[in-house]
Amino acid sequence: MAVSLKDPQDGDLGEVSEINVTPFIDVILVLLIIFMVAAPLSTVDVAVDLPVSNAQPQPRPDTPVFLTVKSDLSLALGNDTVPRETLQATLDQRTNRDREQRVFLRADGTVAYRELMDVMNLLRNAGYLKIALVGLEDTGQGAAAGTKP
Repeated sequence: MAVSLKDPQDGDLGEVSEINVTPFIDVILVLLIIFMVAAPLSTVDVAVDLPVSNAQPQPRPDTPVFLTVKSDLSLALGNDTVPRETLQATLDQRTNRDREQRVFLRADGTVAYRELMDVMNLLRNAGYLKIALVGLEDTGQGAAAGTKP
């Protein structure tokens, strides 16, 4: 960029037709720094409370089969406690060997995810592939109701 230091003859400064891009570059660099700092913050793990769901309730059959994993990791089919070894035989008896029937799986909030997956594997090995997870309905008070005092 050339600048003339001579006085203009008519006392008027000449127009400069070049755009000053320095402020534009400064803004772009500030935005780049903001995004570089903010990007890692958006990938932080968030605590998840799985028992509450806002999904629309599905219609249940007349006699649903509820399998419950209690807090002591014992299983209950309906209201009856069932040992893990006899789960398949008990389910076959309850469903009349209809392995296409949906099994509604409930678990206490303190049950570890690994334990829940073990029970789902037991159901899969028994031939029951239609499993519905049961949770609390979200009434808008899920965060307040899910916290312990």
